[in-house]
Amino acid sequence: MNTPSLQASRKTKKTQVGDIPVDWEVCKLGRLVSIQSGASPSLHALKSDGLYPFVKVEDLNNCLKYQAESREYSDSAAELIRIGSVIFPKRGAAISTNKVRLAARPLLMDSNMMAIFPDEGRLVSEFLYYTILFQKLYRIADTSTIPQINNKHITPYAIALPPLAEQKKIAAVLGLCDKAVEKQEHRLAWQHQFKQGLMQQLLTGRTRFKEFVKSHKSNVTHFGPFPADWPVVYFGGIADEIGEKNVGGNDLPVLSCTKYRGLVNSLEYFGKRIFSEDTSTYKVVRRGDFAFATNHIEEGSIGYQNLHDAALISPMYTVFRSRDGVDHSFLFKLVKTELYRHIFEANTNGSINRRGALRWDDFARLKVHLPSEPEQKRIAAVLDTCDREIELLEKQLEALKEQKRGLMQKLLTGEVRVKVGKEN
Repeated sequence: MNTPSLQASRKTKKTQVGDIPVDWEVCKLGRLVSIQSGASPSLHALKSDGLYPFVKVEDLNNCLKYQAESREYSDSAAELIRIGSVIFPKRGAAISTNKVRLAARPLLMDSNMMAIFPDEGRLVSEFLYYTILFQKLYRIADTSTIPQINNKHITPYAIALPPLAEQKKIAAVLGLCDKAVEKQEHRLAWQHQFKQGLMQQLLTGRTRFKEFVKSHKSNVTHFGPFPADWPVVYFGGIADEIGEKNVGGNDLPVLSCTKYRGLVNSLEYFGKRIFSEDTSTYKVVRRGDFAFATNHIEEGSIGYQNLHDAALISPMYTVFRSRDGVDHSFLFKLVKTELYRHIFEANTNGSINRRGALRWDDFARLKVHLPSEPEQKRIAAVLDTCDREIELLEKQLEALKEQKRGLMQKLLTGEVRVKVGKEN
């Protein structure tokens, strides 16, 4: 990512917002912006299409920076928000998630939202956007009860204000960061889609490695075709339920199961203790074992234990161990597919033991189309390569985000200056 030349700030002065360059001002937002609140939907004839998007708080989830679309539209120009306005929620929990956006087109807003439009002769719109993003909404808001922001919070709020030309340069540098982050996010999204497509092909036998193909025929099932040379087995024929309890009260790590990540260390994931002080009734799940939430497997809550030699899990979970001839990595990828989530959901709802739960006896009767162990290992290896690529892209994305956070800290406080040349 190429950025304009940067230089350390030399002369500074102490102000109410901290040390800033001597040629910067401290200004209250009330002197720099006009403030506008949204209006009730009843004032506009909303429809699925129209001239102006009618933006609600939930619409902010559909973009990261520029707000241009919504779920509902209107042709009414009353209460119109100008292009370049900084928009954000003015009450509720959305404030704490720092949902700040820039209006990329004229739009309308719900009464739960607020817009501020800068005096363009003194304040650059994108600089204001980054400043609010950096300062964070909850620092402006009154959070004594329900978080809320109104004119009395915005008007007196002081910000460090560089000269106009420097504001534009700062916004341009941070805009380059945004573009780099967005490009990386697209790469990551594509890799996830690629992996999902590959899983669907490999784990159902629609795409195969030639050396393993013994028959080109298929067996058609309710869930689609599977290779005829993949034997149909039951989970109960390739795995056994494990009922080992922590009767000795051993001090072992406690795990929880998530929909997407599988098994995780409970304390690390939740940041607090959510399990019982007495773990003597907890089940022991050893390295290589599987566990699923008996009452929530239809949500994809099933995991593979590769974190510890031995750990504990709530007695509400079912633990099982695969037999010889089954590759652990292959089996875990199989049970985490959307296909098997649907199978679990169908069998959970139809469980004869207890509606809303899938116990081992019912789970053991589910069918699996199982390739030979060498083919399992080859499939798992290909998908593991995809996982490593995703992990690398995620690390690169986090590095870009960290770079942006660092630049925001330095540029918006004047610790580092952007060189500003003469305007053309």
